[in-house]
Amino acid sequence: MSLKLTFLGGAGTVTGSKYLLESGGRRLLVDCGLFQGFKSLRLQNWSPLPVAASGIDAVLVTHAHLDHSGYLPLLVRQGFSGPVYCTEATRDLCEILLPDSGHLQEQDAAFANRHRFSRHHPALPLYTEKDARHCLKQLHPVRFNTQVQLPGGSECHFVRAGHILGAASIVVKAEGKRIGFSGDIGRYDDPLMLDPVTPGPLDYLLLESTYGNRLHSELDAEDALEAFITRTLKRGGTVIVPAFAVGRAQSLIYHISRLKAAGRLPMWPVFLDSPMAIDATEIFQRHHDDQRLSRKELELLDGQIRYVRTAEESKAVTASLVPKIIISASGMATGGRVLHHLAQYAPDRRSAILLAGFQAGGTRGATLLAGAATIRIHGRDIPVRAEIGELDMLSAHAGQDELLRWARAVKGRPKRVFIVHGEPGASDTLRRLLRDRLDWDCHVPKHGERVELP
Repeated sequence: MSLKLTFLGGAGTVTGSKYLLESGGRRLLVDCGLFQGFKSLRLQNWSPLPVAASGIDAVLVTHAHLDHSGYLPLLVRQGFSGPVYCTEATRDLCEILLPDSGHLQEQDAAFANRHRFSRHHPALPLYTEKDARHCLKQLHPVRFNTQVQLPGGSECHFVRAGHILGAASIVVKAEGKRIGFSGDIGRYDDPLMLDPVTPGPLDYLLLESTYGNRLHSELDAEDALEAFITRTLKRGGTVIVPAFAVGRAQSLIYHISRLKAAGRLPMWPVFLDSPMAIDATEIFQRHHDDQRLSRKELELLDGQIRYVRTAEESKAVTASLVPKIIISASGMATGGRVLHHLAQYAPDRRSAILLAGFQAGGTRGATLLAGAATIRIHGRDIPVRAEIGELDMLSAHAGQDELLRWARAVKGRPKRVFIVHGEPGASDTLRRLLRDRLDWDCHVPKHGERVELP
């Protein structure tokens, strides 16, 4: 017997993570993510996998972000009936993220049909909220550092990866070999999340490279936030912050709440306009063992922010002429309520758009960072006159130096390392660094590539 590994996503791009591990006639899928960003990538969500869903024995999910979990409803609809193993917090977050994803896709399809700007007649959602809720019953929560028996005699365990609540790196033991899947590695000394843990020793490793060619700014996050927000509000503008509902929203709430409590952002209202981010914040507060904040610090999160749940409340926030801060999903401005805020405020020279996380190529966030004069929202080209800012120190992804720190802690030398989950330049830069500094045999796989693990 020999192990075989196929890269069905997260290769040459930061989205769509799916890694198929075959052993003794059994198939494990590690991560089950949606492609996001460029249209050519998003179209791959509609293409069938090269292996029948019914032929997959189990799925292991590193964390709840949609580029790692968002394909699960489709996989189940296509015939997958096995267990999905993930941490308890990941299960709790998937229970809000996946139905919301289905709901938004239904809304977008309905909007496109009403306004007739889709090339497809009728426009259809990739999957529905009902599909998403149906797949949730297959999620099996497991504890960190606990051995899990897998079909065919393999086993795995999960270790903390930082990044977001419940995020894990996974080690699969099969045919006497240890295969590590880093998932998304978080920051060291993050104020909210616990430090990532390096598993080891490993025979093979799939290592993410989101920031493989970039170091995060060493500026203090709260000083940078204060300066950007104050500058905007003093000129009478509104600050729009597209934020990932899980992870970045809670980090932003924490920092802005501290600034307001200290009197550094007085008077101005702050809105969290995302029911999913509100629910995720409540889950964050329940999982005391998975994050750093004390109960007193958690209470601070509620005191300085106004939660916006209904569509009517959201419209009222958008229409208000009062200078304000609006935190709203999604983090790369690919969908959700933030699009309505962007359509309103992007043309306003007094206002500002603050990007606080990684922006994949082809997303509106990446387009804004590139200095585009317009962005396309719901079939219309919206002028961009607002100030565009980026605070990469708020990213939940390890920077280049932190990826190297994580890698150095691997005991021994893996036989081979596959550099995944990165744009081509980032992946190749990390490949060369690991080769030169650690003498690792590294390879950047292509989408669809299949390799043997001898």
